[in-house]
Amino acid sequence: MSDFDRTAEYVQHHTEEEGKKQRKTIWVVFWLLLGITGLEVTLGLYWKDFGIAWSFVKWTFILLTLIKAYYIVAYYMHLKHEFKSFIYMALAPYIVLAIYLVIMVLIEAIYINEVDKFL
Repeated sequence: MSDFDRTAEYVQHHTEEEGKKQRKTIWVVFWLLLGITGLEVTLGLYWKDFGIAWSFVKWTFILLTLIKAYYIVAYYMHLKHEFKSFIYMALAPYIVLAIYLVIMVLIEAIYINEVDKFL
């Protein structure tokens, strides 16, 4: 069993040039995510000093979080180069959950608004 070596098979499919390109991509994504996180932290700490409306800050956080989620799922979870059907299958439960949560928030908001009318 010790003479079973897959090094030749690995070397055949993975060149050093591909490895350098993949490492560079990972570092670019890392710095991009770090920059977005730094922007979020700065915005969260100093939004009043910048004179920005809170609703704008909230929507900016949501947008930046979605961008970060895309890059994490695409590059660090390796879904960027998968078949589209597999990507949709992996993301479908999260999309359904998000829609469910939005519906629940809207139902609760309507309920609270109706209850406040009677008080």
